[in-house]
Amino acid sequence: MKRLVLRTRPAALMLALCSLAGLPATAQTTPPEPTLSAALRDKTPMGKARLRYWGFDVYDASLWALPGFDARQFENQRFGLELAYLRDFKGADIAERSIDEMQGLATIEPAQATRWTQAMSSLFPDVRRGDRITGVHVPGSGARFYLNGKLLGEVADDAFSRLFFGIWLSPKTSQPRMRETLIQGLGGTPR
Repeated sequence: MKRLVLRTRPAALMLALCSLAGLPATAQTTPPEPTLSAALRDKTPMGKARLRYWGFDVYDASLWALPGFDARQFENQRFGLELAYLRDFKGADIAERSIDEMQGLATIEPAQATRWTQAMSSLFPDVRRGDRITGVHVPGSGARFYLNGKLLGEVADDAFSRLFFGIWLSPKTSQPRMRETLIQGLGGTPR
């Protein structure tokens, strides 16, 4: 399957992404920033955590947000979550694991799960140790993804974005210690 890249034919790509996400083609989004530094301007690192699974280091996650970021209302704020991979993974496997984690947070209709898995599989490349995929949550618009600082594309679906970033930030996450470590620098009592 060909990987979608927003820099080529933005109008056609937006229609395709809307179709994959189950949105009407008239959905309004702001144009994505071509680089991660532009997408995260004014954001600072808030926390960092390492995912270990069955004794293997998988990735280091870093949360980027504005001061005052409230983890309890993450879905209403723009922020970035970077995953710096410590192992090689296939993009399709990242997409499958992501949808499994999202289904642990909420009930997702099978057709919607299929569309979201296809959208992620189209965007997420195979990664090698040292690669970084950063997702940027844009409230009311969706999720934008960057590989090593360069735009991969977006899933223009706010419901997708809330569940996707809930993998790390929702109180229902399957990795509560990772969540606590990521948000510990925010101050207050994150619940």
